[in-house]
Amino acid sequence: MPQVPQTFDALAVRAWCGLALDALGRAREEIDAINVYPVADGDTGTNLYLTLESAATAVEAVFAGHEAGGGGDPGRPTLADAVRAMAHGALIGARGNSGTILAQLLRGMAQVLAGDDAPAHADGTGLGLALRHAADSARQAVAHPVEGTVLTVASAAADAAGAADGDCGAVARAAYEGACTALAETPDRLDVLRQAGVVDAGGRGLVTVLAALVESLTGETPRGPAARGPGPHPRAEAAHTVAAPCADDDAPPGPGGPAFEVIYLLEAEDAAVARLRERLDALGDSLVVVGGDGLWNVHVHVDDAGAAVEAGVEAGRPYRIRITHFDAGDAHAPGAERTPAERVQRAVVAVVPGEGLAGLCTEAGATAVLARPGEPPASGELVQAVRRANAREVVLLPNDAELRHTAAAAAEQVRAEGVRVALIPTRSAVQGIAALAVHEPERRFDEDVVAMTSAAGATRYAEVTVAERQSWTMAGICQAGDVLGLVDGDVAVIGQDLTETALAVLDRMLAAGGELVTLVVGDGAPESVAERLEARVREAYLAVDTVVHHGGRQGSVLLIGVE
Repeated sequence: MPQVPQTFDALAVRAWCGLALDALGRAREEIDAINVYPVADGDTGTNLYLTLESAATAVEAVFAGHEAGGGGDPGRPTLADAVRAMAHGALIGARGNSGTILAQLLRGMAQVLAGDDAPAHADGTGLGLALRHAADSARQAVAHPVEGTVLTVASAAADAAGAADGDCGAVARAAYEGACTALAETPDRLDVLRQAGVVDAGGRGLVTVLAALVESLTGETPRGPAARGPGPHPRAEAAHTVAAPCADDDAPPGPGGPAFEVIYLLEAEDAAVARLRERLDALGDSLVVVGGDGLWNVHVHVDDAGAAVEAGVEAGRPYRIRITHFDAGDAHAPGAERTPAERVQRAVVAVVPGEGLAGLCTEAGATAVLARPGEPPASGELVQAVRRANAREVVLLPNDAELRHTAAAAAEQVRAEGVRVALIPTRSAVQGIAALAVHEPERRFDEDVVAMTSAAGATRYAEVTVAERQSWTMAGICQAGDVLGLVDGDVAVIGQDLTETALAVLDRMLAAGGELVTLVVGDGAPESVAERLEARVREAYLAVDTVVHHGGRQGSVLLIGVE
């Protein structure tokens, strides 16, 4: 048997995240299939997977930073470092009702394990306290807790862990067994589960995560629980034909429900969030607000999505806003069967760095995946975007060299689902724009992919950004606050003035010739920069056209493409 840690430290956190992600990947479809509460939209397993993927990515980033010498002990972050990263990653990547609650569970653990006097590793008692605080904080985050859900399973796990003696492995095993027992009883506590003949999907996902915790601490893989519960409808497919009750325990099930799911990250003070909870609670149901220390993840089901977003604007700064429409006659309609929309022949899925380009891609008929600065999309998010496109053939544009492996993994997964996918290795959004400009759905798939690849490959790309710290570059040493001009990924110009640096980059790119200049201007750019660059092209370069797009909040101040 391999050596496994007897205490809970940073390596155990890393192993737990990896094992849990693998386990949720295997169980995702099963969990999706039994999802009936609070809305029978069949995505609980996927949402948990995407949330955990974001947490695991954040933990890996912390380890990578220490291995590069960014921490006090190169190669080994502390337990506090790892659990903080895990909680933050889950918070910013939380999806759906279930993922938002999982994020709060992980945050609750981090609050215990990453305090000012936190040890380098936790013993069994410390792990039990963390699980207790996780369950309590998750329950407090839900506006109207309902028994028979993941909250019940989390509380049972914490109760069992608190009563256990021994090391972390023993505590984790007790938590898992307590969760399994509670999961099996969820149909007795929630009538909609009993009618569907299934256990709670969120609880099933939490049991999977706890099983991974046991494996990370003991090396043993616990036997998985059953997804079915007692009831007249033993088939998991019944999950999609049962009406979902409201989130409030006292509210009776009704024939309908809110039309939209609204999720966003919010930068706000505690007092403002307290007022926001009251307002959103009056607007809809399934309200979950998790986070703290100025950053929150807000989830609610409402009929008026605009009012839910406006409430966030009044409370602070909402961003990464996701609004999902529950199709009429689908999730909220009792007895309604899902009627899959007819697949289109071909679609384009493009990752873009700002809202402006997302709108541009949407207008061009593509499905856009927004990549916030420092928050690249995970492979699961790209898979979901390809599924939303609902096409037999898909062209995938990652538009970032760092996303090539993520995009390849997503493409491989959807190919296994019978979708024909072509991955064009675009390294910048301007290359993606060039590829999208020549896209013709009426052509044969191979011919279309060749044309798009050729257009992207013929586009040189550059970006102008501001250095965050001192570092070595191909053009010399830069200081924090310097303006950097990168051409094809390498720093070519270091300057003090943004417009002058952009002009220098443009001249360097056009020295090799070109027919079309594409400028994508971010919110942080001076208002005159586009005019100055357009004027330079008109005055110095004959027969060269210029196109300007507004990218909104994007990582770089300016993107430049030359075809």
